[in-house]
Amino acid sequence: MSVEKGREITISVLKFNPRSKVSKPHFVDYKLEETPGMTLFIALNYIRENFDADLSFDFVCRAGICGSCGMVVNGKPALACRTLTSSYPEGTLKLMPMPAFELIKDLSVNTGKWMDKMSKRVESWIHTNEKPDISKLEERVDPDVADETFELDRCIECGICVASCGTILMRPEFVGPVGLNRVARFEVDPHDNRTTEDFYELVGDDDGIFGCMSLMACEDHCPKHLPLQNKIAYLRRKLVSIK
Repeated sequence: MSVEKGREITISVLKFNPRSKVSKPHFVDYKLEETPGMTLFIALNYIRENFDADLSFDFVCRAGICGSCGMVVNGKPALACRTLTSSYPEGTLKLMPMPAFELIKDLSVNTGKWMDKMSKRVESWIHTNEKPDISKLEERVDPDVADETFELDRCIECGICVASCGTILMRPEFVGPVGLNRVARFEVDPHDNRTTEDFYELVGDDDGIFGCMSLMACEDHCPKHLPLQNKIAYLRRKLVSIK
């Protein structure tokens, strides 16, 4: 029985090592045969194993959970492990590193450094005056409130919403959609004792909630389909009411 040969696809990668004095940004084209169910993650591993062992990109889980493999694909940020090459009928994929993050090499960027700074800025932890007592049961929480909190906790901090954000590309100090999502998550959590005024002090400026231009490319590209539009609008209405 003959097996139908897959089509040839071209993956064009922007290669650059900022730590090398001789390296300059340039695209390198790799041609390979597409296989059934091929994801961009599979294709990049094939390229590294067969054509270019020096190619740098990030991955951990391969299942859209860790958020490590974010990159720009034909002008739009996406997770490599969730991107099927068959979704591009023309058979050409141009890959670039996500903007707004420190470039490590080729497609690899330091999202962790950016996320750590963001987390500290919005004080991404429970604020309470109560002393933890592990011998007691946790305080009961209404199931609907718990669901709303856990919904926002599904964020994998992949950086795709940041790379999609027009505001942050013009204003690097903008806290970004992921930062506003973190604020919304703790604002709804009954364990957190912070007031609306406290959250205003954190993000009530042009580098926070009032800097968002509401283009909402963040929600359009979020791989977890988080309700970023609703939460950003909710925060803006709530925080503007106190001034």
